[in-house]
Amino acid sequence: MAEASGDRPGGGAATGDLAPQDRVLTVPNALSVVRLVLVPVFLYLLLIAEATGWAVAVLVFSGASDWADGKIARLFDNQSSRLGALLDPAVDRIYMVVVPVAMAAAGVLPWWIVGLLLGRDLVLAATLPLLRTRGLTALPVTYIGKAATFALMSGLPLVLLGQYDAMWARIVLAIGWGFLIWGLAMYLWSAILYLVQVGMVMRTMERMRHP
Repeated sequence: MAEASGDRPGGGAATGDLAPQDRVLTVPNALSVVRLVLVPVFLYLLLIAEATGWAVAVLVFSGASDWADGKIARLFDNQSSRLGALLDPAVDRIYMVVVPVAMAAAGVLPWWIVGLLLGRDLVLAATLPLLRTRGLTALPVTYIGKAATFALMSGLPLVLLGQYDAMWARIVLAIGWGFLIWGLAMYLWSAILYLVQVGMVMRTMERMRHP
């Protein structure tokens, strides 16, 4: 989810009165809004209603729609937009924060995993002011970062689904933890690579001069 999507194309010929980049009412943007609305729904289902199955269904739908909106935006020029390029990764980031925290609050995940996930993101966020001094807003997302997000957002629903008291749930739980541990390792490794890139940028690029 946070790094796995959001790579929406920027070009495309104008259609109608608005260029594709200026459009707001697109299918990918609508899907991103739906995913955002489902965040409090997920919290209610998991923490208040204790409807684990429905909470998993929300996560599965969100993951599928996340893949779909990125695919649509890449295939159709009139479906890509500046708003989508900001909204989609922002919603991904919200899920990457809310889902682990909610699962830890429900006793499904240990808090140390949440600490690693959030700590990693806070460290990377702290580099943004440094990049801005070099005229950059962020660095390109790496393949390992995308793979890590995919593994995490696959593992979290599986771990949640594995909470049922049945033999099939134990198998699902084991698979979910496999995805989660592998995803966490890649997530941390991608952060190290990102910090190395930041160091190279700081050494090789001159500080921007402000008038």
